[in-house]
Amino acid sequence: MIKPLNLRGRTITANSNSAKASTAAFAGRGAYWFLHTFLKGGSSLPGKIASRIDPDVLAHLGRDYDVIVVTGTNGKTLTTNLIVKVLKQKYNEILTNPTGSNMMQGIITAFLAQPKSGKGRGIAVLEVDEANVAPVAKYLHPKAFVLTNIFRDQMDRYGEFYTTYQKILDGINLAPDALVIANGDAPIFSSREFKNPVRYFGFESHSTEDLMAPPNTDGVLCPVCSHILHYHDITYSNLGDFFCPNCGFKRPELTNQVTQVNELTPTHSTFAIDQHPYTIQIGGMYNIYNALAAYAVGEAFEVSPDEVAKAFAYDEKVFGRQEVVHVGDKAVTLVLVKNPVGLNEVLDMISHQDKPFALATLLNANYADGIDTSWIWDGNFEEFVAGNHATSYLAGGERYQDIAYRFKVAGVPEDELQIIPDLGDVIKAIPEFKEDQVYLLATYTAILQLRKKLADEGYIKAGF
Repeated sequence: MIKPLNLRGRTITANSNSAKASTAAFAGRGAYWFLHTFLKGGSSLPGKIASRIDPDVLAHLGRDYDVIVVTGTNGKTLTTNLIVKVLKQKYNEILTNPTGSNMMQGIITAFLAQPKSGKGRGIAVLEVDEANVAPVAKYLHPKAFVLTNIFRDQMDRYGEFYTTYQKILDGINLAPDALVIANGDAPIFSSREFKNPVRYFGFESHSTEDLMAPPNTDGVLCPVCSHILHYHDITYSNLGDFFCPNCGFKRPELTNQVTQVNELTPTHSTFAIDQHPYTIQIGGMYNIYNALAAYAVGEAFEVSPDEVAKAFAYDEKVFGRQEVVHVGDKAVTLVLVKNPVGLNEVLDMISHQDKPFALATLLNANYADGIDTSWIWDGNFEEFVAGNHATSYLAGGERYQDIAYRFKVAGVPEDELQIIPDLGDVIKAIPEFKEDQVYLLATYTAILQLRKKLADEGYIKAGF
């Protein structure tokens, strides 16, 4: 029997001066009201203003919340969204940062935007950038950390993924009583012993095969002895039922697991967790992991499997995560891509589309995207193009030349490739595609820019 997580949190003493913190919160909320009333945006500036007045304002804002930190390379936004839906089945006062603004200023803004309404303690489910886990933990003393995965990502910011993991551990070490809910299929998450209580989730495996990951896969060296890891099963990339034939390091015992995958399409997935059947209205094996993480949090917070099913049945697309926008008579599916593993999973997902479709890719290289675009060369574009999955291609964004050249090297015929740098012109070109379905892959700032232009032209509502 798993002992339920105790939600009766200890009282957190804010470090900031009460009057100073109150002034900072008042100024930040005023800025938020102005920006959202008149400019239809502002997911980080209010937090920046508040923290300028009181650098410790987050401790004041979060003092009445039990905090769940969701972090990792891929899947943070959707996992956070699913956790919120799951916990809303049982709890009323839940705060989150729905825009995906996951650094300190954005997290402060989330608290400014959602003042606490009731008495007692609320729950804050926060998507947190890996490098910001320690600062957030310092002020908010989390009740739980949810670890999705770690892959090579924005190396100009993080370096190798062992460095990224250390940033996360630095935050977890500040809250030794917090529950860690981690992806057990990721070797790195069980490579060091936690002081914290820990539960692992993953995919059930009954295989006795001896497999090895493809040669270009990151993270397949044993984190204990540096021997090449072997697998009984691989779900994707370096995730799976791993073991080291040299030192004996192996996947930990799983508390929660996907016990069956029944159907995978570009628009939905049907599967079972701990023998309970579920459907989510979003495609991709990687998104089943996100649902599994949300289920694991739900169990820890005493949400029943039936209540989880109700939460998963709610079909609401998250910003940039397979949201569909209709431009003319074309259905445009927006998908955020930012690193090789995520890109390859998206390419695999859309390759299951059974009708002709166009593939547009918008590449930016700003700070929030990662300024190094070399990661596109690790995408499986050659395999995708050779499979004749897409029938038209478009390259755009600030680094349109990079992605256009990548398409050409992958074998996209020149007469099937449009090169359109300007995003306004991209929107104008979409109705001219011969296909009814367009998958539009874009980096973070490219999606922000595109959505603003779509809002300006009336295709979507402004904001998020």
